[in-house]
Amino acid sequence: MRFKRWVIPPLQKEVAAQLAEECGIDPFLALLLVTRGITDAESAAEFLLGGDIEDDPFSFADMDIAVDRIQRAINAREMIAVYGDYDVDGVTATVLLYSYLREKGGDVIYYIPERECEGYGLNRQSIDYLHQQGVKLFVTVDNGISACDEIDYAAQKGIDVVVTDHHEPPQKLPGAVAVVNPKRADCESGFKEYAGVGVAFKLACALEGDTDVILEKYGDLVALGTLGDVMLIEGENRALVRAGLKVLNQNTRPGIYAIKKLIGLEGRQLDSLTTVFSLVPRLNAAGRMDTPDLAARLLLTNQEIVADSLAHELQECNTKRKAMEEKILEEVDRRLQSEPGLLAQRVLVIAGREWHLGIIGIIAAIIAERYGKPCILLSTIEGETKGSGRSINGFSLYEALAACSDILLSFGGHDQAAGVTLSPEKIDEFRARINRFAAEKYPKMPVPELRIDFKIRPSQVDVQKLNLISALEPLGLGNPQPVFGLFGMRIDNIMPVGQGRHLRLSVSRDDARLSVFRFNSTCESFPYECGQIVNLVVTMERNEFRGVVSPTLLLKDIRLAQAEQEELIEAVGTFDRIIRREGVSGEEAALCKPDRRDVERIYRFIRSKKRWIGTLDQLAFLLGRPAVSYIRLRVSLEALREAGLFRLIDRGDVLGVSVVPVSEKADLNKTPIMQYLDACLLK
Repeated sequence: MRFKRWVIPPLQKEVAAQLAEECGIDPFLALLLVTRGITDAESAAEFLLGGDIEDDPFSFADMDIAVDRIQRAINAREMIAVYGDYDVDGVTATVLLYSYLREKGGDVIYYIPERECEGYGLNRQSIDYLHQQGVKLFVTVDNGISACDEIDYAAQKGIDVVVTDHHEPPQKLPGAVAVVNPKRADCESGFKEYAGVGVAFKLACALEGDTDVILEKYGDLVALGTLGDVMLIEGENRALVRAGLKVLNQNTRPGIYAIKKLIGLEGRQLDSLTTVFSLVPRLNAAGRMDTPDLAARLLLTNQEIVADSLAHELQECNTKRKAMEEKILEEVDRRLQSEPGLLAQRVLVIAGREWHLGIIGIIAAIIAERYGKPCILLSTIEGETKGSGRSINGFSLYEALAACSDILLSFGGHDQAAGVTLSPEKIDEFRARINRFAAEKYPKMPVPELRIDFKIRPSQVDVQKLNLISALEPLGLGNPQPVFGLFGMRIDNIMPVGQGRHLRLSVSRDDARLSVFRFNSTCESFPYECGQIVNLVVTMERNEFRGVVSPTLLLKDIRLAQAEQEELIEAVGTFDRIIRREGVSGEEAALCKPDRRDVERIYRFIRSKKRWIGTLDQLAFLLGRPAVSYIRLRVSLEALREAGLFRLIDRGDVLGVSVVPVSEKADLNKTPIMQYLDACLLK
């Protein structure tokens, strides 16, 4: 199981009250600003107004060289290839620069490699193909900074390369004509966190000499790519996305409008979150399913009938992606449930065959979120193993892979997400090595945190608060969606919605009643019951139906009001150490080992239910906690599973326990976990 640590910062009511008075804003909005570290009137005004696009494009190193080379190519009618990437950042960057160069009279084509057969970035096969087409100049977008060998190869073919990228540069820059990257050590741009499309935007601004003109034409693409690549929504990115969303909502791009119509968002003003959860996954689906050109054509077309057709194709692509995702997730889940020891490892490394490389990153993110641990999914296809990993805050996945680099063919990425390639025969060694690194570097693994802005009363959930929250737009990394605590709420009703795929909880406190929705959760799998007093963590969303706007509460997390957070977290960590057979002292073993009465009480309770689904804190409460501690309860469940008396399924946020009919009496003292604890007691 996993329990997130709920973090509620101290409430700075006096600071918020002063800010509200100085700025003439609502105290609720002032409190939201203060929780984001905005405590003075000047900073608040800059934040609420959205900031300015201030960076001179020519402050980027090599920008003047890039502009000169591209302008010469346009004037000489040399063929230019905009070389992009298959994710939404790469596709929007490709469309932006291709559209601009074509408008300026350039002889331009674009090329986006396919994820499955070509992989990321420049490759010799594509260079050969484009050389045969007569290309004389490559302009990379969202890639190229590490393609030293490929750029040298292009030069041998007589092709110049201008690199525009936003990824971390290597120590030695590629031998391109120009390398435009805000993260170059010698780049004087004041802002460094642009997306790939943001760098392409800056190049277009430099070529045009007018930022406003470029923003008006391509701001929607900049917003899509920046939000889709989960870039920091601060500084110039905040200004770009804010302005870009205005362009996007003008519905001037037929492809975007076609998607909105198809998914029921016609006539709706899209904010940052709706864009991220509605448009971005569909555009990304094309690249994940090896048809990135589909998304590019959709964004490029000016014909409504063509846009509608391409939007339907994209929707079908997204449907296939979801089906494939569910299939792989089921297989991964079966693997984890059949190997309980795997779930106790610090880093979850799960290997399979023929898993689609465009999907495994999504699954890794789901598993990392579900179990609160870094996760790497490996897929072996035709003798080669490639993987995609996602981490949790506080654990550097890139550093972990670097520690295993001697057994890897390649790896790359950053702290929270990374990719890896290795030989199939190295999978077991890799799993052991990365977990050994984690044990040495992180003796106590980081615990995922859920940051709560502040607690609210049920009466504070209204349209006015919803409008105040919208003043924080655009939301994203660095400016997250506000999260609120509703504590001490009684569950009055649990109802299925959406054909049983989702839940609506009716909760109350005093005389106030609220509805809270939980997506992708069924009545059967929901671990709490009517009448229980719970603490809820929620977000407040905008719901619009027939022109009427109302707030909708979405559930992010839930636990019993009586739950002891730190003891729960400690119990989960200690149980994992017991399963890994590491570092359990005799004193700890004495606290962890249940006695006969503990086990009997648990067995009788589960047997009376035959099948029980719930959480560790809930089961402890039902059994009369503190009579049974969290850790003794968890050890008891494992001992009963090892004895063949229980079937146990760990879904991360819930446990599923069912009784296995047996004819013979089991000796729990002979189970591996009890014998291990007995051995620890003798230390």
